[in-house]
Amino acid sequence: MARSLQSVRLQSLRWRLLRTVCVASLCGLAMTAMMSYWQAQHEAEELMDGHLAQSARLLLALVRDNEAHLTDLATRLATVRSSEENLYEPPLEFQIGGAEGALLLRSEHAPRADLSAPPGYTVIEHDGQPWRLLNLVASSGDYRVQVGQSIVLRDRAALEVAVQTVLPIVLMSPLLLLLLYYSVRRGLKPLDDLASDVAARSPENLMPLASRSAPSEVQPLVAALNRLLFRLRDTLDNERRFTADAAHELRTPLAVVRIQAQVAQLTADDDDRRHALDQILAGTDRATRVVEQLLRLARLDPLAQLPTPSGIDLAVLARRVLDATQIPGDGRSISLQTRGTPLVVSGDAELLEIVLRNLLDNALRYTPGKTQITVFARRENGDLSLGVADDGPGVAAEELPRLAERFYRGSEASSDGSGLGLAIAQRIAELHGALFEVANLDGGGFEARLRWPGTAAAVQQAR
Repeated sequence: MARSLQSVRLQSLRWRLLRTVCVASLCGLAMTAMMSYWQAQHEAEELMDGHLAQSARLLLALVRDNEAHLTDLATRLATVRSSEENLYEPPLEFQIGGAEGALLLRSEHAPRADLSAPPGYTVIEHDGQPWRLLNLVASSGDYRVQVGQSIVLRDRAALEVAVQTVLPIVLMSPLLLLLLYYSVRRGLKPLDDLASDVAARSPENLMPLASRSAPSEVQPLVAALNRLLFRLRDTLDNERRFTADAAHELRTPLAVVRIQAQVAQLTADDDDRRHALDQILAGTDRATRVVEQLLRLARLDPLAQLPTPSGIDLAVLARRVLDATQIPGDGRSISLQTRGTPLVVSGDAELLEIVLRNLLDNALRYTPGKTQITVFARRENGDLSLGVADDGPGVAAEELPRLAERFYRGSEASSDGSGLGLAIAQRIAELHGALFEVANLDGGGFEARLRWPGTAAAVQQAR
């Protein structure tokens, strides 16, 4: 369990960001410290070389002013010799010679190097240690001076300077890491607030998340979550409305069944009993239709797209539905109309058959006798259409926009309908990328159809 928690922690955005920033910062600090160290060491050596040159010039001036008292000069210079324990004042050793390089004066520990060497800096070995020497000749050429320092002592002084330069960087590193941690934590606080806001939500609180306080990088996530909340709220609203409407629709046929069953139980007349039993069967049939339609809608609602679409010839599908339909013997007739080729779309044949059967059932249920009903599959102006038309009285214009609402039945509709057929047709049309349209015809009559616009129809066929 502890290992899994540690794995989750390492995968968090905060720790990944903090780890990356800290590693990058430490690498930058290390490079800065190294460069500062090298630069400080180089500058310290340059400074000590400058000190050698300045000391050499001072010695030349002192020799020229004390030519008659060189022995006393050596004694006085010995009294101001620094200690080796002072890192920043390494002892300075010297030799003074004449114009030809003859030795005139030297300090006690000075290396015995050739005074006639060319002017400039050189490195020699003395007492098993390297020494840095500077040879300098007076402008008049009458004196030569050689000053030197132990490179070991010089390096100790340079190292101390470099360490003191790098030390503040080292000491500031922990503080910098703490500041980075605080900055990352504070910078990611909007994400924590967003997570807390989402975690506090319940099915009763699906209001959009506040996006003003969220950084721009999180705005797409907030927008996506808000879209999800909108869809979830719509889904829950539909579920509640659907459940309430379903309970209302089922209550009526079940109440009729109960009443007619009581009538059949209490009556002694055979005709009344038979009539009651017929009403019980009719109520059961209506409840069965409502349940079947509800189950069908419950299966279609969660789908975002068709699971296994295939090529469907609309003309063949319309013929198959028409052949399976019982034509009532009240003078109504049903014909098939196909026009244009090809009439192939990508979809689910079973679902499209359900649409066509529902439309055909509505036409047979809500039109009077001697009505001409037409089942059609056609291509017009590049659009594909599949539907049913009749030459009946049509539907009131104000009711057309509501016909596809669930459980809505027009004012002229009979009481045995469920009000779900056209809602199912519209949902199936959405899954097929088609438009579900209902309209009164100009010459009289009513038409309901699925229409694939030209572009959508071409895409469906390409699939």
